[in-house]
Amino acid sequence: MTIQPIRLFGDPVLRTRADEVVDFDKELKVLVQDLWDTMESEGGAGLAAPQLGVGLRVFTYHCDGFAGHLINPTWTALDDECQDGEEGCLSIPGFRWETRRMRNVVATGWDAHGEPVEIQGTDLLARCIQHETDHLDGVLFLDRLDQETRKQAMKEIRQAPWFDGTVPTVKQNPHALFGGL
Repeated sequence: MTIQPIRLFGDPVLRTRADEVVDFDKELKVLVQDLWDTMESEGGAGLAAPQLGVGLRVFTYHCDGFAGHLINPTWTALDDECQDGEEGCLSIPGFRWETRRMRNVVATGWDAHGEPVEIQGTDLLARCIQHETDHLDGVLFLDRLDQETRKQAMKEIRQAPWFDGTVPTVKQNPHALFGGL
């Protein structure tokens, strides 16, 4: 069991698009286990490799009765139905804000052995898939907040004892689904 430190908001790795995994080797299996151990230790619903400072497209999840990992994931909305719900992030500890996500998605990718995986998610699992895939694109859930909520969120984050004063950036959402910010 190896629990790794989680990178916090302001760390540039959280704003950098992760690279595709090309080697399904022992190191990848160790990364997946480290992600799992750290996520479980922190009580998270998901954890993406950039949150451990690793720029690879890998995440683990344990939510809504489902658990596993996904490598090089992509997801597609199954319909136009959206959901609003409180969302938090292990890289922004202690905060949660209402965030809009697609309600029904299907994600595809691979497992650590290079076998194809498909996950169909609704509600919390769909939210988790979208949140963790966003991390792999250098996008934080803060980027999905409406302007007023994001402004209040930034004010609250700047007052957090863990915030180091790094000037945060807000990125344009790369997913056409919501038309950006």
